[in-house]
Amino acid sequence: MAGIIRRTAKQVNDKALPIGGRIRATRLARGLTLGQVAAAAGLTEGFVSKLERDQVSPSVASLVSVCEALGLRVGELFEPPTSAIVRAGEGAKINWGGINAREYLLSPGSQAHIEVLHSIVEPKGSGGDELYALDTEIEFVYVLKGQFDIVLGPSTHHLTVGDAMTFRGREPHTWRNPSTTDIAEVLWVLSPAP
Repeated sequence: MAGIIRRTAKQVNDKALPIGGRIRATRLARGLTLGQVAAAAGLTEGFVSKLERDQVSPSVASLVSVCEALGLRVGELFEPPTSAIVRAGEGAKINWGGINAREYLLSPGSQAHIEVLHSIVEPKGSGGDELYALDTEIEFVYVLKGQFDIVLGPSTHHLTVGDAMTFRGREPHTWRNPSTTDIAEVLWVLSPAP
């Protein structure tokens, strides 16, 4: 055994890119247990647990098996985290057809899972009298300033500062600032992005 250098998993992983956190996050997001992933990958639960804590250096075959069990491309483990910052006042101005409203896109245009909009609606501004529907599952609106009405089918929901409402985007709806004097500011979140 002289001349053989033994390295611990910790020493190996000091030089390797940590991937365990992404594996664990993916497993939890998919609602899987360690045992389910281990069984699907043909590995022990202990090995998968150590892999999630970056305490083992997996073989290519083991890594591929775990990724297949999670429905994850192996390359995704090594991609740097993506982020986008939109500084105050720098959101892309868009026009969704609102009357007397300024709308700004706060999420990247390339983002398909979610769209975030900041709307500033002048007194009596609206989405129009006609109800419309969007090709999105969920719409969420949060009132930052003033008051805001969401007309959803035959019902009108009156919101004030701090109120939030979630509804299906495919339901016919429109919106308006009912005030004759004050601006309304709202944050919209749509998922997936229409």
